[in-house]
Amino acid sequence: MPELPEVEVVRRGLQSWVSGRTIADVQVLHPRAIRRHLPGAQDFAARLTGRTVGDARRRGKYLWLPLADTDTSILGHLGMSGQLLVQPEHADDEKHLRIRIRFTDPLATELRFVDQRTFGGLSLHENAPDGLPDVLAHIARDPLDPLFDDAAFHTALRARRTTVKRALLDQSLISGVGNIYADEALWRAKLHYERPTATLTRPRSVELLRHVREVMTAALAVGGTTFDSLYVNVNGESGYFDRSLDAYGREDEPCRRCGTAMRRRPWMNRSSYFCPRCQRVPRPVA
Repeated sequence: MPELPEVEVVRRGLQSWVSGRTIADVQVLHPRAIRRHLPGAQDFAARLTGRTVGDARRRGKYLWLPLADTDTSILGHLGMSGQLLVQPEHADDEKHLRIRIRFTDPLATELRFVDQRTFGGLSLHENAPDGLPDVLAHIARDPLDPLFDDAAFHTALRARRTTVKRALLDQSLISGVGNIYADEALWRAKLHYERPTATLTRPRSVELLRHVREVMTAALAVGGTTFDSLYVNVNGESGYFDRSLDAYGREDEPCRRCGTAMRRRPWMNRSSYFCPRCQRVPRPVA
């Protein structure tokens, strides 16, 4: 699943190309693409037709488009391979095109949801009073959010009986961080992924947050991380932060800091990449 930088790149594209436009019609070409919208495809299309799209918004890995003059939003779930593309109306359909949204204005572009693996989709949800779709109420603010509470994050870390990488991936604690950027931040902070959170001092948690923000900001500046053609912006362009990764995907390559061969270990159906010298395995806690 794309992480905060990749989703933010898409959000910015939607803000530029879709926000403020009025929907003329909607075509649902695959039922799985709207399976989270329980009333079905016909209701989905009918409720969108004639509505004007508001400012594109994001929290962590989730993005949504509020509908003007309603308490409803289109929630986009990209899953493993979902793409929101702005294409010319005359462009050939993508092989895995699932939803097409046309607009009333003369710009001659349409919004397409393309998803090879059909794990993602679009759905309509009621907004909470703060404008957040109700299904995202449990999602914490992300570290780039100006209202993110650093002190509360440290307190929560210390209180939880878990390890630091599990905490970084806990979207109810801090949103937007996934496997790639967790490994990158931990490498920069010289922390092993199995370090117990209860052992982190306040200066160490402050340092970790700083590295999380730095790596995400750097990734965002170059369009995010793209290992294949799946994670792209609304124009279909790939990001290239993968060229700057210090930890993720670098098994057996020399650590950029000390030269020791980087290691990979299976972790929660994923992989963790780390330097065995810079990121020492934590001592067992009595």
